[in-house]
Amino acid sequence: MKSAHDLVAAARSRIDEVDLPQADAAIRAADLLIDVRESDEFSAAHIPGAVHIPRGLLEFRLSNDPQLANRDLRLVLYCKNSGRSALAADALREMGYRQVLSLAGGIDAWQAAGRDVLAPSLPEFD
Repeated sequence: MKSAHDLVAAARSRIDEVDLPQADAAIRAADLLIDVRESDEFSAAHIPGAVHIPRGLLEFRLSNDPQLANRDLRLVLYCKNSGRSALAADALREMGYRQVLSLAGGIDAWQAAGRDVLAPSLPEFD
């Protein structure tokens, strides 16, 4: 019986990952930066310019949106630590998308490196 970690490892063997030193260039070259985390995670903080399409809806959204049907779109995906984005990238590869990258280490690595994120700010109460 396979575990989630086994499935992620298998997906990683079939996809392309981009590490932090190359992430900025990959994101600039991408047609779309997709955050595949859950809504509460995206609302808490996300990479500037990212659109939110949760992992559970990704294949359906891309299948049902004519603007996203082009299999040559350059896509960069990320999640918390790159497990879900690896699985998502593998699913999109199977759907025929040819230029999909998963951000190695996800937003955790992004933030650990001191990269900018968009996060809500609360007003100060005195």
